[in-house]
Amino acid sequence: MAQGHSVDEYLETIYFLAFPIGEYTPKGSGSPPLASRVAEMLHVSRASAGEMLKRLEAEGLIERGAHKEALLTEAGRDRAERVVRKHRIIERLLTDFMGYTAYESHERADEMGDTFDDDMIVRIDEKLGHPQRCPHGWPVDPEFEQEENKHLSALAEVAPGTTATIVRLAEHDGELLHWFYDQGLVPGQEIVVRKAEPAADQFTIGVNGDERAISEKAAAGLFVRPA
Repeated sequence: MAQGHSVDEYLETIYFLAFPIGEYTPKGSGSPPLASRVAEMLHVSRASAGEMLKRLEAEGLIERGAHKEALLTEAGRDRAERVVRKHRIIERLLTDFMGYTAYESHERADEMGDTFDDDMIVRIDEKLGHPQRCPHGWPVDPEFEQEENKHLSALAEVAPGTTATIVRLAEHDGELLHWFYDQGLVPGQEIVVRKAEPAADQFTIGVNGDERAISEKAAAGLFVRPA
């Protein structure tokens, strides 16, 4: 799975980098080159990512900004948003009708993305009753997602003493996503930030009356709406 990602998978990744509420950036990492960031998120080599970025640019789906960052063109953004929406609808099909867990649905949706054309996605969306969010809390409508970004924060950025509700879970790290579900850290769960010690890579939160320690990576991957 490390190699051979499709154009759509690359566009989906660049979409997340363009609207970074969903991106986990390790503390002190700065802003590594785009190819490195894409390679890390897709688990491919930097050389492979660089070649695909050149292809996307040649096809008019991205263009380079002043600092060599990838900017989605109008055509690229339109296609990326369709890919994102399709992925989230497939996840809901898998959970709502096929009995997959929310965690399983993410990996399966990645594998099945090319199986469904646009007409099939329209029909599935209708059969599902036009769901508003995927199982991990991400809006099906990318425009609504981008507007909602303004009202959310990563838990790692929330001040101690704040009560907040989990709205979305970071998806790009499968092990972390699995851990969230194992811990009951799911959309709709209310939590309280008790203590923040980023230098020690530890945050203490209150959940259902209990306290637990979580890593900075976990805190950075929980997107919450502060009360």
